[in-house]
Amino acid sequence: MLKVQIGRICFVRINENDDLLDSIRMSAEQTGIKVGVFLLIGALKSVVMGCYRNGEYVHTRLDGPMEIASCTGNIAVDDKGDIVIHAHIVVSNEKGQAFGGHLMKESYVRPMAELMIIEASGANLIRVFDEKTKLKLLKLG
Repeated sequence: MLKVQIGRICFVRINENDDLLDSIRMSAEQTGIKVGVFLLIGALKSVVMGCYRNGEYVHTRLDGPMEIASCTGNIAVDDKGDIVIHAHIVVSNEKGQAFGGHLMKESYVRPMAELMIIEASGANLIRVFDEKTKLKLLKLG
């Protein structure tokens, strides 16, 4: 367990046609936040979600207007110091059907999304590659 203090809280508007995952990472980089959590709402024109199975992600792509019912995750760094975003997303279509998974690249915003990043002050979260799972897992430190 790692206990931290809350630092800054940053609000970001993500614009139409932006890649959602890239935008979260770039927002963390621009604010200088290397450790934290985030919440996000908005809408998408397409989403790519992953489901982890046997050391890799199986991708599902959905097109059409979708509401982001929930998108949460954390911000950490890898062993090279690069920011790593781990995000899960739930989207719903016009019929209210919901779909969820690991947020992947090529998920495009339309018309916009609202991101809130909560910084974990004084924390050091590092993602280290785990040979067994083939994932970068959190190392608390």
